[in-house]
Formats: sequence, structure tokens, C-alpha cells
Amino acid sequence: MAEASHAVFLSYASQDAEAAKKIAVALRTGGIEVFLDQSELRGGDAWDQKIRHEIHECVIFIPIISQHSQERLEGYFRHEWNLAVERAHHMARQKSFLVPVVVDGTGDREALVPDEFRAVQWTRLTAGETPQAFVERIKRLLSPDLATASQAPASPVPGAAPGIRGTVRASQRSKPVQLAIIAVVVLATPAAYFWISKHPTPSLASFAPPAHSIAVLPFVNMSGDKEQEYFSEGLTEEILNSLTEVTNLQVAARTSSFYFKGKDVDLGTIAHKLNVASVLEGSVRRSGNTVRITAQLINAITGYHLWSHTYDRDLGDVLKLETEIAGAVASALKVSLLGEQAARIELGGTRNPAAFDAYLRGRKAGITSRSSKDRLTVIATLTEAIGLDPNYALAFANRSIEFSEYAGNEPGSARRESFDKAQADAEKAIALAPDLAEGHTALAVYFENGALDLGRASAEYERALALAPGNARVLISAGFNAVMMGRTEAGIAALRRAIALDPLSRNARATFGRALYFARQSQEALVAFQDTHALDPEYSKIYADSGLAYYALRDFEHAHTSCESNPDYWASQQCLAVSYEKLGRHVDAERVLAKMKAEDGDDAAYQYAAIYAQWGNGGKALEWLETAMRLRDPGLVQLKTDPLMDPLHKEPRFLAVMRELKFPN
Repeated sequence: MAEASHAVFLSYASQDAEAAKKIAVALRTGGIEVFLDQSELRGGDAWDQKIRHEIHECVIFIPIISQHSQERLEGYFRHEWNLAVERAHHMARQKSFLVPVVVDGTGDREALVPDEFRAVQWTRLTAGETPQAFVERIKRLLSPDLATASQAPASPVPGAAPGIRGTVRASQRSKPVQLAIIAVVVLATPAAYFWISKHPTPSLASFAPPAHSIAVLPFVNMSGDKEQEYFSEGLTEEILNSLTEVTNLQVAARTSSFYFKGKDVDLGTIAHKLNVASVLEGSVRRSGNTVRITAQLINAITGYHLWSHTYDRDLGDVLKLETEIAGAVASALKVSLLGEQAARIELGGTRNPAAFDAYLRGRKAGITSRSSKDRLTVIATLTEAIGLDPNYALAFANRSIEFSEYAGNEPGSARRESFDKAQADAEKAIALAPDLAEGHTALAVYFENGALDLGRASAEYERALALAPGNARVLISAGFNAVMMGRTEAGIAALRRAIALDPLSRNARATFGRALYFARQSQEALVAFQDTHALDPEYSKIYADSGLAYYALRDFEHAHTSCESNPDYWASQQCLAVSYEKLGRHVDAERVLAKMKAEDGDDAAYQYAAIYAQWGNGGKALEWLETAMRLRDPGLVQLKTDPLMDPLHKEPRFLAVMRELKFPN
């Protein structure tokens, strides 16, 4: 770190002494030495020489901007500013030195400051209240490896953005794009912190995102309590979902927007990877049920603020707040939020703060759940939300999907009981909010997997898609279902749209690959699976998908090699059983099938039917297919398009099962 005696110089108008003192205390508490002149009477050659020396020797110069500085057209602080600017002229353009701070509502357009201040990022610390993120940012700027961080307009100062996004840096934008930045702080104190990009950056000719496109990056949890992470993430997702209701606004989906959390990635790279022209980001600090949101929207071409506002609300008003933010962003981006769209933002939600909190905890747990035990925890948390607000349609819809997912891993009567609960919850969600896309998706999942009512499942997916055409999760589910039902073109189109909205989603890429496999486009499927692996090398299930694609291409060597990478996964076992048989390794094939039967019993009846079909044993295949039908095996949903079942297509007993399933045309 730089020499401690002159690391940071704070320059301020005398009326801002209290705000300056708060900033100095926060920095000193963080171990940073600060020069803060508190002389009542300023003047004299010795004093002037000391000030000149400190400005010449400091590593970071922080000018404090406010209405007080605006009102004083003359003052020694302006002399300090000019001295700092003069020193900056002798520095490399890449060196960070000037770090302007605004302590009230003064805007940059009217601010009476040197032009050099406008060339760098500003920080807003209302009344001098200083969050830890700002202290950490200054520490990073003082460290030797960041001492030459960008100062020029072409590359904003690294370390400013981490005040919002943790370790995500603000740097080059890939095109003159509109950059929207929202700082969201849930707190009882009046402070708010956000960074302001002052100027556009160089463009990359290859980057041309849709003009009306946006990503919402995960808000940083500033509460100091890691247990509150679910709240900051959940609030981010709620605002993201609100923006999807805005006509003609393309909103990057949650998985991709959250992909960069905790990663050292600049905003230009984020915008390029997500193909968006604007970004929303923020921070959250929670204190009870009090909410303050300070938001601002920045045009990266001009560097000027398009819109800024501060909201103070109770958590019970979150629904209305989401609508206000979506409307303000839409207005600033020159798109329309119609009345009916605004109404949909609040559809299915709650005004009960405790229910909202429980719902966000359930959503967070659902995203990270891996086992049946995890799902029971999610279900219990969503049940808590419903108990607090029996009219919480979104909670019913999400609990329905969790019951369906849980049922898929349960045997016999437990499976049926869970599916029955899933149906009841989905129907309740729709009864409470008939136009809630999540409710129709939940009912579609039940009809598809729990009832094998494929016609009604497709109808519910189509209804959900009509209600939420910009929702990547709906596009993925509805698109894959369409492909399995034989509506290949529409399904693939929906999945391509999902990837456009969620390009960094492992699930979107993997589902797209599986759809291509069912569409008999296995070569293209392999490319999608490779993309999936690149996004998440730890996702071992993709080896089975790749193996089956190789198998469909009659590349049996690569098929079994891929599936052997994760041999205990049921899909890998199915792949190995058929691949070994084609390679003449009959004993190995029989061994794998025996292992499946020992572990899964009749629950894998559909998979046994597919294996026997590929082995050329039609009789056994049809027996197991009829067993699957009797047990209402969820695997039957793919019967119409499953390549492994091709050998049975002309068999009367196969055709009878197809008729009984009543696949939609």
C-alpha cells in the first residue's frame, strides 16, 4: 500500500465538514490514512505549503461535491481542486487519482467542477454515510497492482463498480450503449452508494445489441450479514421479472445475469456476453421492514443521467415499488409500460412483508436444492409464505413445481401424493391469478409428468408462453415440450429465444441440445452439449446427453466413452447398455441393465423398454412399455419423438400405447 501519511486527501467546502469527517472516519477505520484539514482559520504561507505538499504526495484525491460547493464560486477548496487537476495532468491517463464524491442530490450536469472531474466515475455518499464497499474500493485503488487503474474516459476506474457488484469491475463497454445503473439500498440510515460512469468507452464493431435490451445484475448484499444474501438476490429477481413485462424490452434472464456474481468481469464484457445495451445493478441493505431505493439510469454514450430517484418504502409496498421502477426505467429507455402490463407486475404477489421474506428464502433454497431433502426444505419455506398470506399465488405456483420435482424422485404412493399436491397448488394459483404465467407453467408440469395428460399440458404451456413471451424459464419448458410433442420448428424457435435471453444458462443450453437430439439433429445437439460443458465443466449429466447423441450418429466408441465419464447416472447407464451391445460387449451390456433393475426396479420401466428396443428384442421392449404405461411412467412423455424407440414404431402394441397417451397433433 502507499505511504500511510498521505494516502488520501479529502477536499471540501467548510459547510460540508461533518460529511467529510464521516468519510474520513470510515476510511481510517478501514486502516487508510487520510489527510483532512479541520482548521478553523485557513491561510498563511506555511499552511498553504502544507496543503500543496499533501496534494502532491497523496495517492487518492477525493473532492467533495455538494450544494454548498455549488453556492461558493470562490473558496480555498477550489484552489485545492485546481492543484489536484494540475498534478493529474502530469500523470499517465491510466492512473487513478481523482475520486469525486457527491454528498447530496447535486447532479453532474449542473455541478460546477473542473472538466477533469467529469472524466472519471463519481460516488454518491449521502451526508457522508460511507458503506464498507467504498472503503474496499479505495483500498483496491491504493494497492500497487491497481495504482495505474484507468482514469481516462475511455476506460472508467476499476474498483468503482465493486461498490455495487462486489468484484465485478466497470471498464470498457463494447459499444456506445445505454448503461442503466440502479443502486438499491434497503436500510434505516439515509446513506446510499452508487457509481456513475461519466463517459462512453470505445466500441467494438462486432457488438450490436438490441437498442432496448437490459440485464439486471445481482444486487450486492450490503447489510453485513451473509444470511441476508437471499433477500438481495430475491429483490433483484423480482425487479428483473417486473422489467420482462415491459413491451419491446429484452431482459436477460436470471441465470445469465447472475452468472457474473463474485467474478472479476468488467461491464463491457458482461454487456457483450449478454448482448444487452444497458445494465441495472444495485446494492441492498436491510433494516427491518424499511426500504430505501436510490436509483439512477445512465446513458453511456453521453455520460449524462437519464433518470434518478430515491424511494422510501415499507416492504409491504414492494409490489408497487417494482412497478414504479419498471415504469421509470421504461420511460428513460423510451419504451412503453402499458396499464395492463403494469398490472401484471403485481399479479400473484403479496403485500405481507413476512410472506415476501419467506417466499424469497424459498426461491433461494429452490435454486440451490440438489436432493429430495432439499426440496422438502423449499416446500416447507413456501408453505410458511402461504400460511402468512393464503392468497399468495406465486408461492402456490412455485410450491406446485417443487411438489412435481419431488414426486419425480419418489416411488409408488409417495409419488402420487406429491403429484396430487402439485395439481392442487397449481389450480389454486390460477384461481387466485388467472393470468399468472407461473401458475399455468406449474399446471403444465403436473399434466405432463403427473397425469400424462399431454394435450392439456401442451395447452397450459402455450397459455404460459402467451402470457410471458419474454420469460426464459417458460420458453425453455414450453419449447422442449413442443419438440417432444412433434412441433419441432416452434419448439426449437422458442428454445433459441430462451438462449438469446439466457445465453449463459447451463439449463437453456442443455435443454436445447436435448431438443435437437429428439429432433434428429444430433450433430447440432453435440455442439449445444459442448457449449453446456464450457459453461459448467462440473455438470456431469451432460456426458450422458453427449453419449446418446454420439449413439444416434452411430459413433458407438465415443458414445460409451462419454457415458463412462459418469457411469452411475441413470441416463449414462441407459447409454452404456445400448452402446456396449452395439460394440459386441454383450456381457457388459447385460451387467449394466441388471444394475439398473436392481437399483430402480419398475420405476425405470420406460428406460428398459428403450434398451430392449435397441437390442432388437421387441417383445421385451413392448412388455416394459406396457408396464411403463400401467405405472404412468413420466418417461412416456418423450415416446413420440424418442430416437431409441424408433424400432417399435410399426408395432401394433406400440401404436396402441400412442393412442392411449393422446399426443396432441
